[in-house]
Parts: sequence; structure tokens; C-alpha cells
Amino acid sequence: MKIAMIGTGYVGLVSGVCFSDFGHDVVCVDKDPNKIAMLERGEVPIFEPGLDRLMEKNVEAGRLSFTGDLKAAVNGAEAVFIAVGTPTRRGDGHADLSYVMAAAEEIAQAASDYVVIVTKSTVPVGTNRRVKQTVKKANPALDFDVASNPEFLREGAAIDDFMKPDRIVVGVQSDRAAEVMAEVYRPLYLRDFPILTTDLESAEMIKYAANAFLATKITFINEIAALCERTGADVKKVSHGIGLDGRIGNKFLHAGPGYGGSCFPKDTRALARIGQEHGLPMQITEKVISVNEEMKRRMIDKLLDLCSGSFNGKTVAVLGVTFKPNTDDMRDAPSLTIVPAMVGAGAKVRVCDPQGHHEGEALLPGVHWVDDPYKAAQKADLLVILTEWNEFRALDLKRLAKRMQTPRMADLRNIYSPKDAKRAGFEAYDSVGRAGFFPEA
Repeated sequence: MKIAMIGTGYVGLVSGVCFSDFGHDVVCVDKDPNKIAMLERGEVPIFEPGLDRLMEKNVEAGRLSFTGDLKAAVNGAEAVFIAVGTPTRRGDGHADLSYVMAAAEEIAQAASDYVVIVTKSTVPVGTNRRVKQTVKKANPALDFDVASNPEFLREGAAIDDFMKPDRIVVGVQSDRAAEVMAEVYRPLYLRDFPILTTDLESAEMIKYAANAFLATKITFINEIAALCERTGADVKKVSHGIGLDGRIGNKFLHAGPGYGGSCFPKDTRALARIGQEHGLPMQITEKVISVNEEMKRRMIDKLLDLCSGSFNGKTVAVLGVTFKPNTDDMRDAPSLTIVPAMVGAGAKVRVCDPQGHHEGEALLPGVHWVDDPYKAAQKADLLVILTEWNEFRALDLKRLAKRMQTPRMADLRNIYSPKDAKRAGFEAYDSVGRAGFFPEA
């Protein structure tokens, strides 16, 4: 099949590369000439493990190409995917659909033969019907169908998620569109991965409901962690205990400084807005959003306690600022709340992150970037673990403690134990949902 992928952001690029690896002829389109030039040089504009090698393989095989010419890409394509951004609209929390609708109109003007226009972007319920109206208005003579095909890719594990999915969700209005989409995903169908075919609205809702539910699990365990600290329980043991229940499962039950990233914050806000527009407030989702913000602020209080009540003049080493490991994505990361609060209160902050510097330099002004955790800890008053990169999971704690001015640690990902920290020479240690220790007053 010939497939056109409109948009080479995270979802568009990963999807386009993986479709080409299925054997399809894929053309990825982007309006940014600099990005197209970069991709044609074999450079990947995002950090995703394994994506550079897979892209190179399929370009060399002649199945994958990049262009700024949408008309040429759409010509002869049986499926055209819209994978442009849907950022939160300023002021009302809704998803901004202007890029989606602009892409739909351009596709309509470029297409001449039957085509399935597939929305890969995360969009509110009812959007695909609007896409259909937009295409009809732009090209009344065009023979086409629309389909909804939400993505469920985890940053840092996106290729594996695409190639070995829990499920593929496809929303269609006709058998003809369903047949085209079945052919698109034929390699996965032959390997018995579940393909769920629904109506358009159900496919759109599945994406929002799934992300809101996962955000709820994270927020729930973070709230339980706060209670564990007050009662003396250990949240890691609590998480393990409830996660063994098959009805609950053990995923997304790791306490930390709150969720972030490109999906959960944006999609929970959009779902809350959809509920408001239909006169049915999503009360649980709205509460999840507010509690998650409270959790980030609660982390600041933890750090302040470890700094004896004042950040002013203190040197703080922060390990990890991306919202999760194995990505360079800083969108809505807890670090964007926590680090500026320390800098604003007079702290000198050193940051070490394997991939965060490129985006973080603009987002975290006033910090000093270093490439080594031990350099970050030199003469520091506090060490903060904010992202659980593998590079930070087996640090020499004794070496860190000896380098610090006052060896104190805030382990906000519960990587280490209080016993490990005390044995290494730390005089204070705090984590999330577990007992710590502090200097005697």
C-alpha cells in the first residue's frame, strides 16, 4: 500500500517508520523544511530508542521517504494519516483542532481518487465527523471515507508498542474503509494482535478514557503515598500488595512527583472540557487534574524541609528533568514546577539529564547543566532524583555523599532505600510514601 503520513512529530514519525517496516510505501510530510532536510540526512529530531536504526533501514529499502509536498505524497495513496499536534487550547483546556482541520482541507484539495483519511492525532469526540464535513466542503467530488485510529504509544517504548500492541482501535463508517484499515494493519492481524473495529465516536472516546484511567491510577497511588507517610506504611509494599490483585494490576502504581508528558495532562484536560460541553462534568478526571498539581507542590515542600526551610543560597543537584526516562520530552514534566520554584527562591540548581538539555535549556532558565551526576553533587546541599533514568539507578552513594556539602537526598522516584542512603553517609533522606530520616534537631 501507499500511505501518506501528515506530520512528523512523535506520533507521525514513529507511525510512519513502523508502517514502512510492515512493507508499505510510506511518505512522511511536514511543512517545516528544516525538519524534512534533517530527516533526509538520516537525523531523527526526537529521542526514541531504536528509531534512528529502523528509519535508516527502511529509507535504504526504498519504502520510506520525506517531503514537504503534500500533494505529491497524497497522490495515489490509499490511506492518508493526519498526525499533527492537538495542543491544549489556551484559556479553555480544549484540544486545538486547527492543525487537524487545516490538514484535512489540504488533503481534500490534493486527493483525486478514493482515499481513507485517518485521524491519528488525539481528538475530542465528534472531530472525525467535522473532518468529513471539512473534506466535503473543500472537494465535493472526492470519493473518500474517514477513520479514527488513535495511538497508544509510550514514549521510550514506542516501537515495541507499535509492533506488539495491546490492541489496535479503528473507528469507521463503512465496510470499504474497514477493509482498507485491515490491509494497513495486516501484518499485525496475521500475528493475532487484537484489532477492535468500532464507530467513530467510540474510537475517539477509547483514547481519552484510557489515558484518563491511567492518570487516575498514578494520582491514586500518589495520594495513598501521602497517607502512607502519615501512618508509617510503605507505599512500595502497598503498591505491590494491591497490584497482585488481577482486577487492579501492577502497572502505573509507582508513587512519584506526579504525571507529566505529552498525553496525560493534555488528554485529561480535554476530557474534562468535553464533559463540561455536554453538561456532564467528569468529576473524577477533574479531581485527578487538581490532585496531580497538588502533588508537584507537595514535592517542593519535601525539598524545602531537607533544606532546613530555605532554598536561598543552597546548591541543589537535580538528576533527571524529562517527564520520564528514555525520552527528551519535557512537556508538563514535574521538573517544570519543582525546579523553577527552587531557582525563584534563591537556590543554585545544577541539572544532569541524559537527554533533557536540548529542550530544558529554554524551559529551565537559570540552571547550570552538567553531564555527570557526581559533578552535579560537588559541594551540593541537596541531591534530588526527579527522573528514574537507568544511569541513576546504580550510583555510588558513598561517592556522592562525600562530594556534597551537606549530604541530603530527596529520592522522588523511590530508587534507593533509607538504609542504603544512611549506610552511604547521607545525613538526611526522604522519598515518596516511605519513612525517611532527618538530622536530629
